[in-house]
Amino acid sequence: MAKKANYTYVGVSFIILIFGIWAIPKIVANYGETKMPTIGVVPDFSFTNQNGQAITNETYDGKVYVVEFFFTTCPDICPIMNRNMVKVQNEFYGNPDVGIASFTINPKYDTPEVLKQYALNYKVTNPNWHMLTGDKDAIYTLANEGFHIFAGTVLEEEESFEHSGMFALIDKEGNIRSRIDENGNPLIYYDGLEDKAIKMLIEDISVLLKE
Repeated sequence: MAKKANYTYVGVSFIILIFGIWAIPKIVANYGETKMPTIGVVPDFSFTNQNGQAITNETYDGKVYVVEFFFTTCPDICPIMNRNMVKVQNEFYGNPDVGIASFTINPKYDTPEVLKQYALNYKVTNPNWHMLTGDKDAIYTLANEGFHIFAGTVLEEEESFEHSGMFALIDKEGNIRSRIDENGNPLIYYDGLEDKAIKMLIEDISVLLKE
């Protein structure tokens, strides 16, 4: 029996802290031009999905998609995140221009076979929802440096994980996008644990689909 992985949820304040200076010039440059400024650009990536297929950032060209980092044995926040992600999937049922990219931060355990069963358990029906595994260092680099969504491990325990419950929203051209909140500040990410944030995410996907 596999050792049950531990986790630590990293909240919004820490995410904004590590996001920091990297985002500010891009946000300022786009502020005032649109209600959904560009936060950054998705870097190149290549991983394997639950069906054993190679999936890259180019797979999502022309699609609006949502990104998350999770792992299948996460006992608490990941089930909430993915139940909410299913709500997003179902809201756009049958729309070929909407996708989801779920990157596991425990690729040693989360093989394509494990991810496929997980997808079945959560009733994943969107063919553009790819649950992705591959090289651990590449996944962590993508999370922390590509999306600035925190993912990490506790050094003392090989199978202990720390990660954020944030979702990132990507437009058809591979740009990370967000909305401006009621105070005039960029939202940056969508909290995958909050119903209000999921409603905003669904609204903003609809906006990007029309661009």
